[in-house]
Amino acid sequence: MAQGRHRVVIVGGGFGGLAAAKALKSADVDITLIDRSNHHLFQPLLYQVATAALSPSEIAWPIRHVLRRQDNVRVLMAEVVGVDAEQSAVLLQDGSRQPYDSLVLATGAQHAYFGHDEWEAFAPGLKTVDDATAIRRQLLLALEAAERETEPERRKALLTFAIIGGGPTGVEMAGAIIELGRASTRGQFHTIAPGQLRVVLIEGGDRLLGNFRKELSDYTLKSLRDLGVEVELGQMVSGIDADGVSFGDKRLETHTVIWAAGVAASPVARWLGIEGDKAGRVRVEPDLSVAGHPNIFVIGDVASITQDNGKPVPGVAPAAKQQGRHVAQVIRRRLAGETAPLPFRYHHDGDLATIGKSAAVIDFGWITLKGRLAWWIWGIAHIYFLVETRTRIFITLSWLWIYLTGQRGARLITHGRPPERHMPERKGQDQRSATTTVTGLDSARSRSQI
Repeated sequence: MAQGRHRVVIVGGGFGGLAAAKALKSADVDITLIDRSNHHLFQPLLYQVATAALSPSEIAWPIRHVLRRQDNVRVLMAEVVGVDAEQSAVLLQDGSRQPYDSLVLATGAQHAYFGHDEWEAFAPGLKTVDDATAIRRQLLLALEAAERETEPERRKALLTFAIIGGGPTGVEMAGAIIELGRASTRGQFHTIAPGQLRVVLIEGGDRLLGNFRKELSDYTLKSLRDLGVEVELGQMVSGIDADGVSFGDKRLETHTVIWAAGVAASPVARWLGIEGDKAGRVRVEPDLSVAGHPNIFVIGDVASITQDNGKPVPGVAPAAKQQGRHVAQVIRRRLAGETAPLPFRYHHDGDLATIGKSAAVIDFGWITLKGRLAWWIWGIAHIYFLVETRTRIFITLSWLWIYLTGQRGARLITHGRPPERHMPERKGQDQRSATTTVTGLDSARSRSQI
């Protein structure tokens, strides 16, 4: 990297961070991209890793590989713990400092448990590859334990799976889990049958997919129930423990609970010493910079900004990409001596969610689609936005195989020894070393959108 060039530090190798780095490819800048993982993750398909439809390598790629043709980028795998805005430096966990002239913070979100952080030990969320493989392990271990269980009530609890949250992540997980369980048990287990599998989706609101039009929410509800998913609407969760979930005036005995209900921003506001909104997001200026710090930009799930129509910009992948490209444009303009403000304008292309292997709902605003046609469009859109051609081919073949046979090829139980008899895993224990329990799906923030 050249001496004396403008130094751009990007924290986060997700959709927004990568978009910013790529948009600065030909700029006269030196870029340092910092991420605590070495890979970029296509989060909208993370639930398919959790439900054994895809393997992690099909939706994640090394950041260095993605940026291998960009000479002005250096990638660091490191943990950021703070920002020294006065001295223009990013603080790393090992005590070192990374100086910058322009800083882009794109660190994403984590799950929020509405003041009940103790629930995280029993209800993992879905944000990382480790989260997905841990959930996959838990699902498959439950089936294995149920095959050996002789006591009916314990077997029933093992074959009951609860998802908290009726957004796109919860809907997609519910459909995928029931299809995984039925395909896995059919002809492959001897003491359990597909009809014994129970998937319960619990939503506090009065309908699923609250951001979609009501007719699509109604279609989603009917489609899930046709699949065999039990949907509980208007039910607030009051407790989660190692033996089940309490909601409304009901109690559900289960050993597998998945959280897809709430999100909170990563601690960028704390790093900058400013107050965030209710979800911890940083309220940014129209050009995505931070008030009082024009050389610091915040994008993606950690940014709070309002559209011209008064609605907040959603925390989804397309918004993060657009914000990353916008920040790159602002930096380029400033280096060229242009000082006129450049407000960010978000263009929303549509909302998508899939329901099982042959149905989906799409809201483009000007038109809505549902059913099999929507599912094909959903699949084509996701394949199009994948990073590599090889991955597109593999995922297309995997989906075709599942569509024709119902069988999922990534049903591997990894990480640690088999569990003791009767229990897939005591979730009250600290599982971080054995199963990499999550740090906290809307999938979405991994929400499927285009």
